[in-house]
Amino acid sequence: MPALTTLHLSIRGRVQGVGFREGMSDQALRLGVTGWVRNRHDGSVEAIVQGTQAQVDELLRWVHRGPPTAMVLRVEVGTAEGHFDRFERRPTA
Repeated sequence: MPALTTLHLSIRGRVQGVGFREGMSDQALRLGVTGWVRNRHDGSVEAIVQGTQAQVDELLRWVHRGPPTAMVLRVEVGTAEGHFDRFERRPTA
């Protein structure tokens, strides 16, 4: 079994109300990435993503663009821990 990469993402810009979470969920499902995504009260989107390095890299490329109506200004990437069986949209926190 290949090693898994687990990252914490904070995505800033025009990323709420533009289908970002739905689009990210669709991409994660397509790529086989697990974890979660949620809106934050400060207007950002937060996510934990887990998969092989190649899967995570491909999802990160999408995250830096987002859906067509988004305007991603900054993506902060940090390490995270945990094990995830699926990708889910979580409530705003």
